[in-house]
Amino acid sequence: MLLDKTVSAAQSPVAQPAVSQQSPAAQPAASPQPATADAGKLASAPARTGLKITPTVVILAVIALAGIAAWIYQLANGLAVTGMNNGTSWGLYITAFMFFVGLSAGGLIVASSAAVFGIKQYKQVAKPAVLLSLVCIIAAAAFVLIDLGGVQRVFNLIIHANFTSPLMWDVFVITVYLILNIAYLVLMGRGSSERSLTIVSRFALPTAILVHSVTAWIFGLQIAKVGWHSAILAPLFVTSALDSGLALLLIVLVVLNATGIFSTAKKLLSNLAGLLVVCVAVDAFMVACEILTMAYPAAHEESAILALLFTGSSAPLFWGEVILGLVVPFFLLVSRRTRENTAVVVVASLLVVAGVFLKRAWLLLTAFVPFNVAGAPGVSYGRSELAQTEVWTLLGTYAPTWVEVVVSCGVVALAALIYVLLARRLFVEADGRTALTPVAPAAATAPEGA
Repeated sequence: MLLDKTVSAAQSPVAQPAVSQQSPAAQPAASPQPATADAGKLASAPARTGLKITPTVVILAVIALAGIAAWIYQLANGLAVTGMNNGTSWGLYITAFMFFVGLSAGGLIVASSAAVFGIKQYKQVAKPAVLLSLVCIIAAAAFVLIDLGGVQRVFNLIIHANFTSPLMWDVFVITVYLILNIAYLVLMGRGSSERSLTIVSRFALPTAILVHSVTAWIFGLQIAKVGWHSAILAPLFVTSALDSGLALLLIVLVVLNATGIFSTAKKLLSNLAGLLVVCVAVDAFMVACEILTMAYPAAHEESAILALLFTGSSAPLFWGEVILGLVVPFFLLVSRRTRENTAVVVVASLLVVAGVFLKRAWLLLTAFVPFNVAGAPGVSYGRSELAQTEVWTLLGTYAPTWVEVVVSCGVVALAALIYVLLARRLFVEADGRTALTPVAPAAATAPEGA
């Protein structure tokens, strides 16, 4: 309406003398009405930054509360309510820990690369990537605390610290990583100089790579577990962190686009999808190298692990990762035309994220199946409810209980809820300030044909 009134006023006889008094060079600079109309629309953007209760927020909050309730139940009854036992001492919680560390590292690597290597187009998504990295590393730390069985036990890391253990290395690196994420996000939120962001990025990039490498060394340095002991495990973890973190970032960017919280150009999404397909190809290559190295000597221990992966109890996890997490996404994104289709990119990204989770599951659980000491009667389950029935087992078995599933869903929902609330505040306010910033008049006043 403002634009229509202004145009009609310019066409009236009263307004014509004012226009005729201006020089021809100044006439193009007149008619600021479109900018005024746009500014009027954009001025209302920060008003959306308040705490808006939406169905998504309510659902996430309910799931998070259910997870907290299940965790309290676990604290009251001990880890006996989980599916873990003497044969399989790590389960869904540690699988989720590895998974979320990778998701976090992938996001920060993308953001840091923008400043360190001067990739300007990636700077546009640096803030969503860093926020995603921060939320994921918080979720990863939460799973470790939950797996301890009691939060108070974390003080043993300080009282009885063992700096020769990769577990202690991981605690130190994750702490530094968390601090860098917070510092990076604060600097971007304050609009700090490019030099400050570059300095933080130079520390954040190697730390992001190191945090997943150290997580891999927790498993890869254990010579007693054939399924884990491998020199290529750290590079494999870093590569899968890149593709899963990048895939999750693409999903989040599309959702932010759809909800109007943060806008990302379709060309940039296509470019990130191209980087994703490269990471998927490298990941597949490393998995193939690891399988070939284990299969070629035909040693007894390695052959037993491969039999579990190919046709045994871990086969659904392994082949699910290979087919759904590697092969299908690669062929979906290898063509430029399909990468420009947002729906295809989202489907491929979801498959990559699911595939990496399956990889973490089969990597962790397969190594627990064969025991280091063979022979009857085997290893006791260590569960009191089985005292009158089956006490011994010859192979490691594990299935998550409802408590583990509800607690894990609660942590994921809480992380998503934190991201949604922070994204509304950080991204919408920033978009509002940027949109209301006056545009330099040089381009507007330039004569036609200049």
